[in-house]
Amino acid sequence: MPNITLSLPDDVYHVVKTHKEIRWSEVARRAIVDYAQKLSLLEKLTEQSELTDDEVMELDTTIKHGIARHYRKKTIP
Repeated sequence: MPNITLSLPDDVYHVVKTHKEIRWSEVARRAIVDYAQKLSLLEKLTEQSELTDDEVMELDTTIKHGIARHYRKKTIP
């Protein structure tokens, strides 16, 4: 299995070094595997798409505005 090297901000590095009981390489490996699986799924879902980048961004904006409107209604009495 290949190895990688990660750079961490100083504050995160301090937390990691303080908690030696945690297998940080396993935490990082799982996070990377999970993210890679999500990217693979996204690629499979979009490989047949004929949308342009501009159309995707317009759809993204429309969806986000709809979600924001939905949650604003729930939080405003």
